[in-house]
Amino acid sequence: MTTKVNRRTALILAGAAGLALAGPAVAQERTLRLAFIPQENPDKLLGDIKSVTGWLADEIGMPVEGFVTIDHAAAVEALRNGDADISFMGALPFVLAEAEIGAVPLLSEVYRDAPSYTGRIFVRRDSGIRTLADLRGRNIAFADPISESGYLYPLDEFMRAGLIEAPGKADAFFGRAFFAGGYQQAMQAMAEGLVDAAGASQYADLLLTPEQQADVTWIAESEAIPSHVVIARPGLDADVQAGFVEAMMKLNDPANRDMLRYLYGPDGYVVSDPGAYDGVRKMARRYGLLR
Repeated sequence: MTTKVNRRTALILAGAAGLALAGPAVAQERTLRLAFIPQENPDKLLGDIKSVTGWLADEIGMPVEGFVTIDHAAAVEALRNGDADISFMGALPFVLAEAEIGAVPLLSEVYRDAPSYTGRIFVRRDSGIRTLADLRGRNIAFADPISESGYLYPLDEFMRAGLIEAPGKADAFFGRAFFAGGYQQAMQAMAEGLVDAAGASQYADLLLTPEQQADVTWIAESEAIPSHVVIARPGLDADVQAGFVEAMMKLNDPANRDMLRYLYGPDGYVVSDPGAYDGVRKMARRYGLLR
């Protein structure tokens, strides 16, 4: 892969080195270490991780540990530093990690029978906001600065509508734009009235309570985005990779599907097609994240 991460993105990735909400324990010999990004409440995610790593350890036949990183960039750094062997992450941080450290795609999530989804702009139903133009001068929360459905693709809808002149000029349109740290955090900020809108995955409203879900709607939707991906650090033993992929594909079996709720709740997994992420690479270059 000859594409390079630009200096700004490299600094973002480097600045997150070592940050984690719950770091990996001292690794035993040949322990498989998994990094998870905080798309939802980290405390809940930590409980989910314990359930799924135990199951994976039995299937693979080796110890498996998991930890939650502070954000996507920290997950990339964990792979770079060898603190993680495999990470669950979005399509945009994957293509950045691919260019920066040679990360390898293993599996892609399937939702609603498709390995793709969209980003949306969510608002409260009683906000009076009906169009993207209504958000001029208003505050918006995004999930993460290197999230595709939680930032780049929703932001691009403002570009397509002619409301933002160019990448990097969003401040001229919004009152303030915040990065909340995850889908659930961005959606909660919007639902509770702390901001006027949230940019997040099309499924992010499912992270709200049923009462909150009834009170929110969406006003814009992005083009299709390749689903979240499970990636490996370069140099991870090929047999370990193969064992992990084989175990994860067993989650598609009806007898094991209840375990999917511990892995962000996809409908299943397919083996990744690197070419499926060409559109994300193109978007990243357009916004100056890749050369």
